[in-house]
Amino acid sequence: MQEQPLVSVVIATYNMSKYLPSAIQSALNQTYKNIEILVIDDGSTDSTREVMAAFEEEQRVTYLLQQNKGQASAKNHGIRKATGDYIAFLDADDTWEPEKLELQVPVLMASRSVGLVYSRLAYIDENGIKQGVLNDRLFRGRISGPLLIENFIAFGSCLVRRECFELLGRFKENVRMGIDYDLWLRFSTRYEFDYVDRPLLNYRVWGGQMSKNCKSRYENGIAIMNKFLADFPDVVDKSTQNEAWAHTYLGFGRCMYSIDQRIGPALRLYAIALRHKPGYIPAWKAIIATVLRLR
Repeated sequence: MQEQPLVSVVIATYNMSKYLPSAIQSALNQTYKNIEILVIDDGSTDSTREVMAAFEEEQRVTYLLQQNKGQASAKNHGIRKATGDYIAFLDADDTWEPEKLELQVPVLMASRSVGLVYSRLAYIDENGIKQGVLNDRLFRGRISGPLLIENFIAFGSCLVRRECFELLGRFKENVRMGIDYDLWLRFSTRYEFDYVDRPLLNYRVWGGQMSKNCKSRYENGIAIMNKFLADFPDVVDKSTQNEAWAHTYLGFGRCMYSIDQRIGPALRLYAIALRHKPGYIPAWKAIIATVLRLR
């Protein structure tokens, strides 16, 4: 164990006592044993404190309570308290496969140019039953361009080199949604990314998730993209930027139509996509499909 880098596992939680024990146990069950687990309670009002009593004798688990300040603040609290060479994040309603860290740590150890390693994810339901694997295309190396087009990195799948936070900062606490997207974009300007092509994260799908609010997700995503391009104007070429905006506004249009079936707002967003990339076929297809619904 002494030859293995220490991994700090940050679990930020708020009123997740139902699922939190499973998340902690999946970290404790890692085949990679040199870990510390920092559970940051963001002012929960449920039975979280009582649940954590079951882990009082586990030396690798530290429970830290703070006033409710939001998920970014809780995660940053964990980063500040972490003592590991590498930092991993696990949401309190998700779980890991036992071999996750054992497969990811060697990737970071093999190359100092790699700052983050991620993986695929499997969906689980409220009862922890697997529902399938997300098979999006993954990218490695310098990935700012593909990442600007779409955030394909599952938050809870990541293992991050500690120095990334020291050089490029932590989560922005004034960003309501997409705090991981903002962070990964910043990290991508200086570090290579890599992945393990296996579903090592079990991502729970249930009714209370904030990520289901697609309108806010796109609005925040657009703000993050604008800030990134303003701060790092030369990292992504103009053609890729246009591809990213076209892809984003197409998705935003589909999101808005899914909310209330109103055609006008969707068409306006598809038009913005085409202003960025006039030949963007998916947007033209979406417009045609929308017009046909009018007949």
